Amino acid sequence: MSQLDTIAQHIQADFEARNDARDEALRRSRELIRTCATAIRASHRDEWDTAHDLLAEADKVAKELQEALAPYPDLLYAGYTQDALKELVEAHVTFALASNAPIPEPEALGMCYSVYLNGLCEGASEIRRRCLDEMRRGDTSEAERLLEAMDEIYDTLVTFDFPDAITGGLRRRVDQLRGVLERTRGDLTNSLRQDRLAQALEEFEERVASE
Repeated sequence: MSQLDTIAQHIQADFEARNDARDEALRRSRELIRTCATAIRASHRDEWDTAHDLLAEADKVAKELQEALAPYPDLLYAGYTQDALKELVEAHVTFALASNAPIPEPEALGMCYSVYLNGLCEGASEIRRRCLDEMRRGDTSEAERLLEAMDEIYDTLVTFDFPDAITGGLRRRVDQLRGVLERTRGDLTNSLRQDRLAQALEEFEERVASE
């Protein structure tokens, strides 16, 4: 029984350390998600310096989270941890697309490929909001640029035809992105038609006035 007590104490200590690591991971995951959401809002508002600083802060939290969970791979690859890291990729992609900057590579972000691809997909979906804002401002050329970037991301992601166990459920998100693309393309088409109609009416009124 003394041997069993020793085994039990060893397991108890491991579980206590693991539970503490889990609690800390949950806290840091929530912090990371909040910071990324704020960075995305700043990107949509063209607050580039603020967004850049928030992304740097989020990068730091993500690195600390990954280092803290390195001894516990099951916690590192748990759903809540991976979702938080995915939010970081989404925030970086949103910032890059909105500011017309290069999209960062997965290695630069320190992300595994499945998390990176899912974050890339959600970043492309998030850019729909930016497209609509540009349409409302009358900048259809910028909206077209963003839609082309979304299209390029979709065309890339759709080539990853692997099981969900490998891609982390990428297929479902790509299907959702396709729907977002179709709606955005329809909205932009209507906006362009309205612009052409408004221009035609303006030219007609000018001709009538000149006569």
